Amino acid sequence: MRFLIVIEKAKRGFSAYSPDLPGCVAAAATRRGVEKAMRDAIEFHLEGLREEGDRVPPPRSYSTYVDVPAQLQHAADGRSPRGAIVRAPRSDRGG
Repeated sequence: MRFLIVIEKAKRGFSAYSPDLPGCVAAAATRRGVEKAMRDAIEFHLEGLREEGDRVPPPRSYSTYVDVPAQLQHAADGRSPRGAIVRAPRSDRGG
């Protein structure tokens, strides 16, 4: 089986999770380390599901990237092309 994992840079190393396996997480000092730790965590998680008689969920998640125009890339830094602060709409404001 092949499961998608999401790796994120943390303050001290890397963390990872699999969207298809809620609660299955790992952390390590390096990216290579978190990939190995996540592989071990997934194997352990699946063994636990089988031992409990639970169904192993089929992998369903995928990932992709989307391109945005270069002039919009400043928004990713929290700044608009003109230097104004950009704020994402907050769900509690109805936006």
